[in-house]
Amino acid sequence: MLAILAFFLVVLAAGLGFAWLADHPGTVSLIWQGQEVGTSFTVFVVLQIALVVAAVLLFWIVRGFFKAPNRVSRFFSTRRRDKGYRALSAGIIAVGAGDAVTARRMTKQAAKLLPGRSEPMLRFLDAQTALIEGDNARARAIFEELEAQPETRLVGLRGLYLEAERLGDRGAARNYAERAVRIAPHVGWAGGAVLDLKAAQGDFDGALAILEAQRDSRLIDKAESRRLRAVLLAGKAQTLADADPNGARALAREAQKLAPDLVPAAAIAGRAAIRLGDGRAATKALEASWKHEPHPEIAALYIHARSGDGVEERLRRARALAALHPGHVESRLAVAHAALDARDFATARAEATAAADAAPRESTYLLLADIEDAESGNEALVRQWMARAVHAPKDPAWTADGVTRREWAPVSPVTGRLDAFRWVSPPATPQVATLSEPGSIRAIADSYPRSADQPRSPDAAADTPHPAEHA
Repeated sequence: MLAILAFFLVVLAAGLGFAWLADHPGTVSLIWQGQEVGTSFTVFVVLQIALVVAAVLLFWIVRGFFKAPNRVSRFFSTRRRDKGYRALSAGIIAVGAGDAVTARRMTKQAAKLLPGRSEPMLRFLDAQTALIEGDNARARAIFEELEAQPETRLVGLRGLYLEAERLGDRGAARNYAERAVRIAPHVGWAGGAVLDLKAAQGDFDGALAILEAQRDSRLIDKAESRRLRAVLLAGKAQTLADADPNGARALAREAQKLAPDLVPAAAIAGRAAIRLGDGRAATKALEASWKHEPHPEIAALYIHARSGDGVEERLRRARALAALHPGHVESRLAVAHAALDARDFATARAEATAAADAAPRESTYLLLADIEDAESGNEALVRQWMARAVHAPKDPAWTADGVTRREWAPVSPVTGRLDAFRWVSPPATPQVATLSEPGSIRAIADSYPRSADQPRSPDAAADTPHPAEHA
């Protein structure tokens, strides 16, 4: 728009100028070698303008003539470079598709067409092609070359970091990630990698400092920052639980406030408060966690928070805890265990049976076997419950990346990923059911000959009358 307006202004100025000349006529005389040449002033001005234009045009033609070889050379060079970049682009697409043959062919073609082998994208493509070809040594060498150059240092460090992760060299991976963070603190992969590595090595203070820097740089959102901070605080509290119960409780309480559904934080806070003799604080922390998500560890700590309580008082506490989340499987199991200890077999059987109907799993059937053994001593029915336990789904456990642990940990032992453990049921695998703690049921089971009392198949167990019918 501005260009059009400027053009019209120039035309308008030229028109006004020539109009002024037409309104103010005059003559111009030139004497050359005794000859006098005269013309009007308007014609003289037009001739001068034409002379200037001709001079400029002549200069442009002469200049273009002398620059023609360079222009021809530049034309072919540009064309060659464009073909090289097209080959480079095709190679990157082939790498993304996992086509090693096409990627290598395009890499060689781009190397011939592009000016010199120092093109960063060409070296990067060469490294990526080597990776999908399985030539990790060549890829590592190229990444080391990229890391040596200031403009490609970051991409080289990332490649070296991924190679160290592939080889399981956590120390080297941490070194590369820390160097990348110093160069570019805003890069998410480096900050996240250092965060995970520091947490995996138990450097929770360093991990918390990095997390704070990431939050300030807005690399992670507020909700994720709160969750990860809670996990790190819980991990640090876990390491201090035996040596410094006061410190562990303070850290765990802060973690629980940041992530109320983080069961380990509540368990650590409750256990530390119990050790310090502060039963009220323990009860408060455990009840807050139970309202969000019932968990067997929370139930065990809550019921046994006061060491001097008798079995009746523990049953009362179990019922009070169950009332905070009525109908939940863990609520029923907590009451059932406490009722069995108090020898209230009717309550124990009713709650355990309801739990088995809602979510059948191994420990529930073993609990029913314990109840049957303690109440009636009917060995046949005890073995029927145990046979059901053999084929029942396994109980939930702390699981991360295919690894199952009895205790929670802040990082995965496989990948080092922070906040990887989840309370889920592990994949079902055929194995003989065992009790987590020695008890009377295992003793009874082992005391009978296997030839006569071998647990039956699932179909046979399904055809057996429900033990509750014989109660």
